[in-house]
Amino acid sequence: MKLYFLRHGAAGDRETWSGPDSERPLTEEGERELRSLSKKFAKLGFAVEELRTSPYSRALGTAKIIAKGLGLTSSLTIDERLAPGFDSTALGAMIVERPRCASLMLVGYEPDFSKVIGQLTGCRNLEMKKAGLARVDYDLETKTGSLVWLLPPKVLLGRG
Repeated sequence: MKLYFLRHGAAGDRETWSGPDSERPLTEEGERELRSLSKKFAKLGFAVEELRTSPYSRALGTAKIIAKGLGLTSSLTIDERLAPGFDSTALGAMIVERPRCASLMLVGYEPDFSKVIGQLTGCRNLEMKKAGLARVDYDLETKTGSLVWLLPPKVLLGRG
């Protein structure tokens, strides 16, 4: 199974945001970057069967933009397990629920994604930038993964 981990796009500043963290939205720049990424993904023929996202505003906004760009709006699911605190147990449960799924994209947060990717692959000291994307090929039998790539947004957007 191909697992894609997409960190949410640039969001409002945590220090100046006065509402609940779960409602902190994407910035206009973050939305622009994500629209550009979704177009790039579509041009590359990026194939994802299902897209799951945290219910938090910045992740949900990210997922909606990417889903629209990839024609996956009907395959977008909000999953509470992707809220901050996501771990390998939650991932395992998601995988068990869809054993025939060949490719699953998850939209969520740091440091959760780096920890889970590290546990699956044995890679340590990973850091996912906002709007960064990682691919892990997951073996259903061994319940382990191989990190195929980890791309920061500046590479994805052709800035690096």
